[in-house]
Amino acid sequence: METTTLSNGVTIPMLGFGTYRLDSQDVPTALKTAFDAGYRHLDCAHIYGNEPAVGEAIKASGIAREDLFITSKVWNTDQGYDKTLAACDQTLKDLQLDYLDLYLIHWPNEDNFDLTLDTWRALETLYKQKKVRAIGVSNFSEAQLKAVFEIATVKPMVNQIERHPYKVQTELGKFDTDNGIVNEGYSPIGHGHLILEDPVITDLAKKYAKTPAQIVLRWHLDTGYVVFPKSAQPAHVKENFEVDGFHLTAAEIAKINGLDQDKHLNYD
Repeated sequence: METTTLSNGVTIPMLGFGTYRLDSQDVPTALKTAFDAGYRHLDCAHIYGNEPAVGEAIKASGIAREDLFITSKVWNTDQGYDKTLAACDQTLKDLQLDYLDLYLIHWPNEDNFDLTLDTWRALETLYKQKKVRAIGVSNFSEAQLKAVFEIATVKPMVNQIERHPYKVQTELGKFDTDNGIVNEGYSPIGHGHLILEDPVITDLAKKYAKTPAQIVLRWHLDTGYVVFPKSAQPAHVKENFEVDGFHLTAAEIAKINGLDQDKHLNYD
């Protein structure tokens, strides 16, 4: 699987496996399928409520820790300096890990952004303590990132944002890249079948003898985004990983970019 490099030199697999809305009872089978397919990057979060089950699945996999890339996120109710440190310790305990590869602030607190800045300071502490190998944010706007830059001694290495062909995120994505921040896209195929039935996507699927989902994932990777599609269906888990061996042309990427509606399919 292709990789990209964060600003501190840490290598991150560009295709990961998402654990959002994955019931704990489904985790063992889903993660075994994912590991067998070749995934080594897991995107987790405390709020998903399944980190203890994910930890058991990681342990059961027998895969060497250094061969895995594990992300988690601090939830809104755990923001603040001391609470964030405690939240990270809980996540490490739940996942049965000594360290995380990436720790993110899940959402900015728009009512009290000073609390979010304290949360960032805690992430810097965790980074310096080597409890996390890299730190970043999720769902941050350009203005919010600039506010973090003003107080940061370590700049965010990742911004995880909603991204799919109906919300291309051109301006924010460019701002991130210009500031050495790797873009990650969640909901990469956009919840449901609207995007996967778009003629632009289905025509490319026919051309490349791939599924519409594979075309959309290839678009993300070819535009420099780290993505982590989620599925509890073994066939889809394998299919989503099989996106190597072809690349979209610049014209085809532009055509998909042209589908942009600046449309949130998740919480705005």
